[in-house]
Amino acid sequence: MRLHTYEAGNGPRTALLVHGAMSDHGTWHAVEADLVDRGYRVIGVDLRGHGRSPRGEYTVPALGQDLVDTLPTGADLAIGHSMGGLALSLAVERLGPARAVYSDPAFQFGAVTTAATDAMRSMVERATAESVRAMNPRWSDADIRAELAGFAAFDPAFFDVVTEAAAEDRLPAKAVVPSLVQLADPSFTVDADGARLLAERGFTVRVVEGAGHCVHRDDLPGFLASLDGWI
Repeated sequence: MRLHTYEAGNGPRTALLVHGAMSDHGTWHAVEADLVDRGYRVIGVDLRGHGRSPRGEYTVPALGQDLVDTLPTGADLAIGHSMGGLALSLAVERLGPARAVYSDPAFQFGAVTTAATDAMRSMVERATAESVRAMNPRWSDADIRAELAGFAAFDPAFFDVVTEAAAEDRLPAKAVVPSLVQLADPSFTVDADGARLLAERGFTVRVVEGAGHCVHRDDLPGFLASLDGWI
């Protein structure tokens, strides 16, 4: 499936941005602006079932294939958050970016129970600016607006793939390109053993102290600082 894409900047380097579940490309607004200032042409996508991209069958392999069908090969940088990080890990060998960054990626979603999925459904359906702010007090007003826009354009059937992702450990077997795994503090998507295994498999692992799962929105300066040497 070809995904809806968004471009910003016209610099000589190319960066790819892949958002997580229940969001859309707008979650990256501040990161996109920073990368454009650094001389990147930035290409973002809406995952299937999100934003302006088509709806369809929701499976883990399809998320990776969509990126291959949509994004250019040989980018200088690719960043994926949460489910977008999992999707990127499935596509990275075929996309061949010079560097890959996985921001609190959904490699170990085993803690996502049916009750947790039901709570997420309810959160999306009932969200207001006030409820999003209460859950995310560190977010900017622009982040709140982006979250509500993402919820409004989200297909709840996508939770099927969240359940599928949680059914097994999805830690990549190796870093096929120079790769950074950036973790929240604490991370509920990669546990301590998973972080150790990733390091053994060739990934650089860094923790952004005090940041929640949406690292780039909880602590943008910390997010960018942890990417020192990668962007």
